[in-house]
Amino acid sequence: MTTTAVLCTDGSDLAQRAMATGRSVLRPTDKVIVVTVVDEVDPILAADGSGHAGPTMSNTELRMLQEKTRSDGEAIVQRAAEGLGLDDVETRVLEGRPGPALCSFAEDASATAIVMGTRGRGRLKRAILGSVCDYVVRNAPCPVIVAADATGT
Repeated sequence: MTTTAVLCTDGSDLAQRAMATGRSVLRPTDKVIVVTVVDEVDPILAADGSGHAGPTMSNTELRMLQEKTRSDGEAIVQRAAEGLGLDDVETRVLEGRPGPALCSFAEDASATAIVMGTRGRGRLKRAILGSVCDYVVRNAPCPVIVAADATGT
């Protein structure tokens, strides 16, 4: 059976530490995929359907924003993959809401485990702001290894 670890990053130092910690508790895996999730750029920004002030941006500006968002995501996963010091690491940039996008990707990739970090915001902040980690832990198609930020920041 092939084992696949999905390592999640947002480009932060915390995420890099979480990936390293998670990898250290996993058995050797056959496949490592580093992923990040970027906001989906809504094409409605360039649509003129309201009859009022017109679109927020031109089609060219929309395309440029989509390319920049994707490029920023690619830079994040490349930097994270290099920081792991492993050979043969795949990278992916997903679009959409982070929790559902990560769970869907893990299912499609037949992931053996998902590795991610959490800031440890506390109950009140988490209740108000939500938590990608909480969502993934509750909905993932595989085990989730969560490395908490010891500083609580």
